[in-house]
Amino acid sequence: MALPQMTPEQRAAALEKARVVREKRSAAMKDLASGKMAPKDFAENPDPVFAKVKVLAFLKKLPGVGATKAAKALEECGIPDTKRLGGLGKNQKAALLDWIAANVK
Repeated sequence: MALPQMTPEQRAAALEKARVVREKRSAAMKDLASGKMAPKDFAENPDPVFAKVKVLAFLKKLPGVGATKAAKALEECGIPDTKRLGGLGKNQKAALLDWIAANVK
């Protein structure tokens, strides 16, 4: 499938929109890492910017959780490592938040 042809103005607008979304996601991830935002608030935020974050990246931003612990959490919760927060089912999200409550200080 060929990419749609965009005018230079449309391309500039799309690039600007993508930049704003990346900045918003980056700021939210920094707030999560610093403890300014609770993991539950981040995971349950209906904003598409939050929904597009991969669960693995979300877990690795939590204090005290690295790649190994994050992979273990995904395995215990039955979540594929490619899953995004917005794609989690109700039970998966509940299992993830329970794991966070039990294992993250």
